[in-house]
Amino acid sequence: MSVMAGAGAETGTTSGFRLMAVHAHPDDESSKGAATMARYVAEGHEVMVVTCTGGEAGSVLNPAMDRPDVHENMSEIRREEMARAAKLLGVQHRWLGFVDSGLPEGDPLPPLPEGCFAVVPLEETTGPLVQAIREFRPHVVLTYDENGGYPHPDHIRCHEVSMAAFDAAGDPDRYPEAGEPWQPLKLYYMHGFSRARMQAFHEALIEAGMESPYGEWLEKWDPDKPDVMERVTSQVECGEYFEVRDEALRAHATQIDPNSRWFAVPLEVQRKLWPTEEYELVRSLVDSTLPEDDLFAGITEKVHT
Repeated sequence: MSVMAGAGAETGTTSGFRLMAVHAHPDDESSKGAATMARYVAEGHEVMVVTCTGGEAGSVLNPAMDRPDVHENMSEIRREEMARAAKLLGVQHRWLGFVDSGLPEGDPLPPLPEGCFAVVPLEETTGPLVQAIREFRPHVVLTYDENGGYPHPDHIRCHEVSMAAFDAAGDPDRYPEAGEPWQPLKLYYMHGFSRARMQAFHEALIEAGMESPYGEWLEKWDPDKPDVMERVTSQVECGEYFEVRDEALRAHATQIDPNSRWFAVPLEVQRKLWPTEEYELVRSLVDSTLPEDDLFAGITEKVHT
C-alpha cells in the first residue's frame, strides 16, 4: 500500500526519516527506547522527544540529590536534566506544558490535583500534541500501551493523547488552528520490563558469581501474567548505543540513582544476551513484514516528504 504522508506538504528529500517519541515525564525518554533513538540520530534521521508534563511531582530517587535546595527548585532542575539528556541522545525536545499528576497513594486513593495532566479533558490535551506532530511531521510515533507501561495516571493519559493525536493530525477538520495536516504512517507501543529479558540477565549474573537485582522481582512475578514479548512485533538492534542510553539516564540525577539496578548488568552482558529494544506495531498505513527490525520498515521515498 502506498500512502502519501503529510497532506498539503511539499514533496522533498532529506537525509532521513522523522520519529517522534511521546513521554509522560522527563526521564521516561531515557529509560524507554533511548538507545533506539540514539541509533537513528546517528544514522541521519531526525528524532523528537515530546514530554507531556514537567515531572514536578516526581520523587527524588537518588539519595545524593535528596536535599532541600533540590526540592525547592524541582521544576527548574528537571528542565535542566531533560535538556542534558536530550543533548546526549542528539534529539530535539518539546514540552507540552501540562502539570504532573503525581502518583496517588493510599486506600482509598486521594483525588488527583485539579488541573493536572490526567484530569484535563482529552480534547484539550490532544490539541498541543497535534500541533507538535504537524510542525515536526514525523513518519513514526512511539508511545505507551493502554496500561501506560505501568499504571501511572500520566502514562495512561499519555497513551490516550498519543492515540487521539495520531488520528487527528491528518484530519483538516480537527484542530484547524494547529497547522497544516500531517498524517504519521506508523505508531508503536514501547515495551520493556520483559520477564524473559529479566530472566536472561538474572541467570547470567548468577552464573558469573555476581549479585542479581532481579531475583525478588522474578519470585513475585505472577506466572499466569503474559510476558510483553508476546505482544512485541519489532526489535531494534541498538546495543552499540547502550552507553549513550545510560549517560542520558544519569543526566536525570534527581530520579536515577547511579548505584541502582538500572546499571546492574554489565554492558557486555547486555549486548551479548539482549542487544535490542522492543516495540509493538499497532497502527500502520504502509505495508511491512512482521517481525521487523526497523521502525521505518515499509516507508519508502514515495512517502518520504
